Amino acid sequence: MLTITNIKRPGRDQLESVTTENGVIKGWNLPAEGEVLDGQGGTVAPALIELHAHLREPGQTEKEDLASGLAAAAAGGYGTVVSMPNTSPVVDEPATVRALIEQAEGLGLARLRPAAALTRGQKGEQLAELAFLKDAGAAMFTDDGRTNENARVLRLGLEYARSLGMVISVHAEDAGLRADGVMNEGPVSEELGLPGNPWAAEAARVARDLELVALTGARLHVQHLSTARALDLVREAKARGLPVTCEVCPHHLTLTEEALRSFDALYKVAPPLRTQADADHLLGGLLDGTVDCLATDHAPHTRAEKERDLLDAPFGIAYIELAFPLMWTRFGERLGLEKLLDLMTAAPARVMGWPAPSLEAGAPADLVVLDLGTEREVNPAEFKSKAKFSPWAGERLKGWPLLTVVGGKVAFRRGD
Repeated sequence: MLTITNIKRPGRDQLESVTTENGVIKGWNLPAEGEVLDGQGGTVAPALIELHAHLREPGQTEKEDLASGLAAAAAGGYGTVVSMPNTSPVVDEPATVRALIEQAEGLGLARLRPAAALTRGQKGEQLAELAFLKDAGAAMFTDDGRTNENARVLRLGLEYARSLGMVISVHAEDAGLRADGVMNEGPVSEELGLPGNPWAAEAARVARDLELVALTGARLHVQHLSTARALDLVREAKARGLPVTCEVCPHHLTLTEEALRSFDALYKVAPPLRTQADADHLLGGLLDGTVDCLATDHAPHTRAEKERDLLDAPFGIAYIELAFPLMWTRFGERLGLEKLLDLMTAAPARVMGWPAPSLEAGAPADLVVLDLGTEREVNPAEFKSKAKFSPWAGERLKGWPLLTVVGGKVAFRRGD
């Protein structure tokens, strides 16, 4: 049993307490029982849900492992994390899914819901054993990290996933158009002499995949949208009634191609950082509801890898610990607390078809207490992630999680 005192529910000014028992919320403002923790006047919300994180197990533990990745997620206020399957080996076997879930359950950190590969080895040639992967606990199917070049294979996957009641998520970039691009194609890439990745690479693949949704009626989730045109295509598809959802990442909202003038591979991501006009358009999609949810695409690498030449360094930024503070500091006034929390809690649950998270008695005791007012400096040395470097190092952010509870147990407490 756990009681958290001195907390406020969103939209309320009075301080309250919440008691949890056996993994669920027992009630509000009851006599304190069990372990009692001071919420320090913070705002309580359902723990955040992450649909797109790279935790690097199995086989890439020099970058991240389940312990460091799920600890980082809990420090970021996340109670549930969907991990991507582009590991070594690829997560395309039921036994691997079960092993990851079992290992994560023993850590007492954020809850793991592994995604499984759509195709064997993520080669895009032959579907994985989707039914068995679902039975093993796979949360969704995706070949994230690679694009699905063969439209017929993706069609078959969508049809099969529909019969299973599952979601397929896609990394939507045309590999031929993307080629060896390391940043957004445009005047800045031309000025810097760097190979570019055009907006059309994303838009063309989104357009194709949306036609496959129209053909199959299956649910499709488009990952990390980065361009205005691709977002408009999703908006048009939704107007047609197609069962498509999409996510946007905070780095595509807060950073632009201008950062690549530093030639620092810290800013090398896939899809790349785009123009300010694209970022503004994506924010508009959050405001008007076209964008379904926020996701981080947390992608840790070693410092040595990210210090390579820009042409050779791997793609990815790791910042699951910063996502809420970054969004709250930059966009809290425009989005509002209720909208931002929805984008990071109930909205990801809707994408997946999961029960809506709640603060009501009887709901799962997955909670985060947020300090919405105090600014703290981003200090990568304090990260739980193994990737202890950040584009936002030294920036002062507010909205830091003070406490994260998963299944009624403390997964993170600031200062521990």
